[in-house]
Amino acid sequence: MTAPERLNPPDLSPPTGFTHAVVATGTRVVFLAGQTALDPGGTIVGDTLPDQFARALANLLTALAAACGTPADLARVTVHTTDLAAYRAHAADLGRTWRELAGRDYPAMAVVEVARLWDERALVELDGFAVLP
Repeated sequence: MTAPERLNPPDLSPPTGFTHAVVATGTRVVFLAGQTALDPGGTIVGDTLPDQFARALANLLTALAAACGTPADLARVTVHTTDLAAYRAHAADLGRTWRELAGRDYPAMAVVEVARLWDERALVELDGFAVLP
């Protein structure tokens, strides 16, 4: 399998921290459940959006690794946040966290503001899918 093809058409605004389209071929599709900043005991850790984002992303990547996937295999990620203004305010920090944990092979992404998440203390949740060889 070749690496997913990441497409950013010149007729669209230049992407920052995401890819407009990802073309992936492989034999396994991994659907990743929404991950928040839960620790192994089931408690939300981190009081700030950046702290919770880092833990939620690490949890998503742990689930992906259990399926023998890597961050480069991610084709799509959706970020659900309870405070879009805070997400935008911390975008540079969140981008640095993404690059540290997942690298620069960005999936197609969306960020959606929600009224609340399952756990009332959760500020952010990430879900997605990956295509593996």
